[in-house]
Amino acid sequence: MSDNLGAFSRFARTFQAGEMIFSEFEPGDAFYLIQSGRVQLVKLIGDIEKTLDILQPQDMFGEMAILDDSPRSATAIALDTVQVLEFNSKNFEILMLGNPQIAMKLLKMFCKRIYDSKRRLMILTLDEPQAKIADVFLMMDEIQTDIDKSTERREFNITADNVAHWAVMPLGETRDILNTFVNQRRMEIYEDKIVVRNINDFHRFVNSRRKK
Repeated sequence: MSDNLGAFSRFARTFQAGEMIFSEFEPGDAFYLIQSGRVQLVKLIGDIEKTLDILQPQDMFGEMAILDDSPRSATAIALDTVQVLEFNSKNFEILMLGNPQIAMKLLKMFCKRIYDSKRRLMILTLDEPQAKIADVFLMMDEIQTDIDKSTERREFNITADNVAHWAVMPLGETRDILNTFVNQRRMEIYEDKIVVRNINDFHRFVNSRRKK
């Protein structure tokens, strides 16, 4: 989509590595499309600061400020020299009216981002690391449309690295937990996929650990 945004280069901003783009809980009036560099999203959960995501070029963040005038739900920090396109409510309207094709893509991205953010927060609020890992697979089962759901067995074309990223956990700890599930005969791990033998078992397990 960035190829279609050249006309909006006047909205470009640059943040240096370590610079805070915005802070959790502060009011927001703009969202951002990353052109280059990486952005870390950090959120306070209880008294612990947790990384929600590491965003890459083409990713979008801060969109809730435009959609419902809500305060920032996380802190955004530039990990590298980051170049973004910054859209506030005024120039966002220019973008939407001036290019309906981009407008439709953005609306679809907004919907997906809202769901992804809420779903990943559900994972992070689990205290038990094993439950977090299991909930990653429940999330994947919800969002992937090309999975055979005719049985309780599920095949996911993901790796331990992917699971660690979504659970926001160290790779070594993630692999240890995945191997524990294998030893419990709840999971099978292959080079290019991970198989959950009974997805309903994971549903029961996660639900029993989720705070009411």
